[in-house]
Order: sequence, then C-alpha cells, then structure tokens
Amino acid sequence: MQDTARRRGLAIVFAVVFLDLLGFGIIIPILPYYTRSFPGGTEFVIGLLAASYSAMQFAFAPFLGSLSDRVGRRPVLILSLCGSVIAWTVFGLAEALWLLFVSRMLAGAMGGNLSTAQAYVADVTPPERRAAALGYIGAAFGLGFIFGPGIGAVLSFDATVAAVDAALPAAVPITRFSLPSFAAAVASLGGVVVAVLFLPESRSAGGETTERTSSVAQLRSALATAGLRELLTAFFLVSFAFSGVQIMFIPYVADIYGYTAAQSALLLTYIGALAVLTQGVLVGPLTARYSPTTLSLAGTGVLALGVGALPFSKGLGAVLPSLTRVVPFLTPDLLGLLVVLTLLPLGNGILSVTLTALVSQRASADLQGSAFGVTQGAGSLARTIGPPVMGGLYAVVGYWSPFVVGSLLLVPVAALVVRLRGQSDPPEPPTPRPADPGHIR
Repeated sequence: MQDTARRRGLAIVFAVVFLDLLGFGIIIPILPYYTRSFPGGTEFVIGLLAASYSAMQFAFAPFLGSLSDRVGRRPVLILSLCGSVIAWTVFGLAEALWLLFVSRMLAGAMGGNLSTAQAYVADVTPPERRAAALGYIGAAFGLGFIFGPGIGAVLSFDATVAAVDAALPAAVPITRFSLPSFAAAVASLGGVVVAVLFLPESRSAGGETTERTSSVAQLRSALATAGLRELLTAFFLVSFAFSGVQIMFIPYVADIYGYTAAQSALLLTYIGALAVLTQGVLVGPLTARYSPTTLSLAGTGVLALGVGALPFSKGLGAVLPSLTRVVPFLTPDLLGLLVVLTLLPLGNGILSVTLTALVSQRASADLQGSAFGVTQGAGSLARTIGPPVMGGLYAVVGYWSPFVVGSLLLVPVAALVVRLRGQSDPPEPPTPRPADPGHIR
C-alpha cells in the first residue's frame, strides 16, 4: 500500500474506532440507572450486565480476528459496526432486563473488533512505525471515552429529552435512557458509513493466513511461561479490581451523593480526560527517567490509594474548604470526590502502560503479538468476573466493600512487581505497543 493510501487508511480506521467507542462511552453513565429502573435491577445485575459484554468480547475476539484473516479487515469491521447499531437500538427499546442482556451480549461480541482494527494497522504500517500507529488506536479509545460520557450527559438532561421528544414523532419512544442509546446507535452507524464509503481493504487477495487459537488456550500457554506468568497474574488482578470499581462507581455516587445520570457522566468525562493526559503527556517523560518496574510500583500504590479512599471521599470533603465563591458548583463534597478521582486515572494510566512494557520486554520478538493477545485476554476474563463479584459485595456487604476489596487486590500486584524487579531486563527491549485501551470496556 502506497504511503498516501496508508495514511488515508489509518485516518479512516481511527475515525471508525472513535465513532464506535463514542457510542460505547455514551452508554456507560446510563447503564446502572437504566438497570435500576427495572424490577430486580440490583447492583449484582448491573455487574452481570457489564460482565456479559466482556465475556462475549473474550469469546468472539479470536473468531473475528480469524475471520478477518480469511475475508479481509474491511468486511469484518463493517459487520461488527452494523451489529453495534442493532445492539444499541435494542438497548434503547428494551422493556425488560433480558433485552438489556441480549443487547449487551451482541455489543460485546461485536466489540471484539479491536483486534481487527489493530490487524489493519499492522497490515498498512512497516514494523518500525507500527508502535506509533497503534498509539492512534489507543488515542481513539481515549477520545471516545472523553466525548462519549459528555454527550451522554447532555442527552440525559430533562430539557434535552423534552426538546427531542417534541421534535420527533410520537411513535419514537424518547426517554432519558432511550435517547442516549439511540445516539450511540447513530454514532456506530456513522462508523458504518465511513467504512463503506472510504475504508480501503488492507489485506491482499490470497494473502497468507495464520491459525488462531482460542483465548483460553492462549492464556494457558502464557501461564506456563516464566516471567509472563507473573505479569498476566498482575494484569488479571488490576483488571479485576479496576473493572469492578468502575461499574460500582456510578451506583456509589448515585446513592451517597444523589447524582443523576447526567452528573455521573460529567464525572466520567473528567476521569477520561485525565486518563488521556496521563498516558499522552505524563507517561512518556516518566518512562524516559524511571524503569518500568519502578513506575509499576508507583502506579500500583497510587491506584490502591485512590480506590481505597473512594468510599471515604465524602469525609474528605467535610474537612476541605468551600470554593463555591470562586466556582459556584464546586462544593466541598464534590471537591473531595474530585481529589480522590484524580488518583484513579493517574495510577491506572501509569500501571497499565508500564505492565504492558514489561510484557513486551519478556516476550521474544517473534512472540510479541501473542503476548499482547493473551494480555488482552487476561483483561477480558477479569472484566467478566470482577463486575458481578463487586456488585454482589455492594448489594450484600455495603457500598464501601468493592472499593476496599479492590484496593486489597492490588497488594499482591505490588508483590509480583517487586519479584520481577529482581530479574534483569533485556538490554534492548522491543518498543511496547500501547496499553490495552479496552480495560474500560
């Protein structure tokens, strides 16, 4: 592929991934509120809904990747985007909990298209430019999670819902839950249009294909490899803790602070913006000065502190000064919450990038792709188990328990990193790919 066509293809894939993740980001803030609007919509069910997405993503990612090897990247990306349009439309029209599960499972199956997008980038990019090009895919994820919740917040305002409801025919059910869902479907539909009209195929006809094993088989093989075993365990524990905390964060601010879906969405926008700043601005200079193991330890400590302090953020606000004369909406309660929330994207951003770098260092050059594949698989598996477990703790033990347990789960991560610190690093480690941006999904 010529250089001009390559840049065009990368730009279009960036736009497609951004639109897809924009729709996902729109849905995140309303999911717990929407689930609670149905009979039986407990915190445990919220966790199961989140897990259903990750489970299907875990199961279907190898299949979509293998399919793209046979039929090409473009048709698989278009197929998965069409599935997302259907999933978010069903989500907005759901009148029962089981329909929410159907929608989330379909969206999760189609969400496995990340591997196809990454394969497209690998097809059109020479090896020496591949890490930087894959960084654009990570940036598309980050931007989707900045703008998505913000758009979801605007669409959840009563005034917005009333204005759209008045403008559309009565046959279209517009509520504070359906409107963001339909907007997510429109965003994915935009990705379909862009892909159909502008995305060139990256894989030549009759190209060589590779046999792909299941995610479970890949994980078993990696766990038998010294060095990777500790890192995959660390990745699993971090993803388990962080995914459960993310899902229970919105019920927490709804129950303790009385925040609406729109207000919760604005908080997620704040977290997303800090995550992009951390990985895009802060991590680079830090990795140039400190080793990955040192930064991993620091990231683990910051994340554990932030997660563990979250249920006590209201108490922190009680001792902070009031800034409402300067910023009218910045109450002491909100200020205390923002202080604690700042630690989460800071710690997780540093930790996810440096753990990924350690994986890259300990995998040989011809096993880089497999190493990153099993890392993503470990994260998906953890995101399948973590949310329902944390949701059960929230419902049965108390609102504080998922955050305290999540913080404690990070203690063995620090121990694993310390163990790795005693091992010598390769003198010339390969350039790591960006950290798995799917940890939020």
